[in-house]
Amino acid sequence: MTAATLITKPLPAHPLPKKPLPAGWPRERYESHNRRLKAMRLAIALLDTGVYRPEQAPNRTIRNTAAEIGVHAPSDTTCRMVRALLYDHC
Repeated sequence: MTAATLITKPLPAHPLPKKPLPAGWPRERYESHNRRLKAMRLAIALLDTGVYRPEQAPNRTIRNTAAEIGVHAPSDTTCRMVRALLYDHC
């Protein structure tokens, strides 16, 4: 019996181009949308560094990760969202 081989595609050198959000949304919706995107980016970066559980991700760890990936320091609300995403991952 042969072992399964994991075939991975190389990641693109640059992220996909961003598309502008549709005009006419209330300001809160833009803020909420951008906060969710930021939380998702941070959660992915934490998973890549080996942080898999919410209790492994205090605000300090999340903010240090944000600095490493070049994202502005997240608020307490965004940090809670990151932990919620990690909890959903478990």
